[in-house]
Amino acid sequence: MSIQFPSTEFPVLQTNRLVCRELTKVDGEQLLSIRNNEEINRFIGRSSAQTLQHVLEFIDSRKLDWKERKGVYWTIELKSTGKLIGNICFWNLDYNAATAEIGYELLPAEQGKGLMTETVDKVIAYGFETMQLDAMTACLSPDNKPSVKLLELHGFTYTETIDELLVYKLTCAQWGAK
Repeated sequence: MSIQFPSTEFPVLQTNRLVCRELTKVDGEQLLSIRNNEEINRFIGRSSAQTLQHVLEFIDSRKLDWKERKGVYWTIELKSTGKLIGNICFWNLDYNAATAEIGYELLPAEQGKGLMTETVDKVIAYGFETMQLDAMTACLSPDNKPSVKLLELHGFTYTETIDELLVYKLTCAQWGAK
């Protein structure tokens, strides 16, 4: 089986409190605050010295990823305020194995409210039901205990450590058995 992108339109996903949608240039300033957040960056090894120009180039790259079917990158927006609070994506797609890596980030002020749990639920369902993934992986810092807990809550299991990062995996069969 291979990864499916059944629509040319970017998939907008919604939960009770959130909208997961495509990034636009208008999101630049809010995305800059997320990408420069030191608490987030310490877990993903990203520099906190990004500029608005870097962020606008990043947005263009993610749009191209979607167009070329190399990934799906959603921004997470609070329905109540329209504020961007994080991002979630599928990247490192392997069409032959029908797998993708899931990645996410959430502003620290929004953590602990169940928002990422809602988002991950919706994105996992999209990955298995719409994209027809056989499995998804996540790579994270062992120090990121909340992320480990989030993955395990969703049925991901630890598989190995690579370059000091924990690798977790969730198969469609595991997810369907929940």
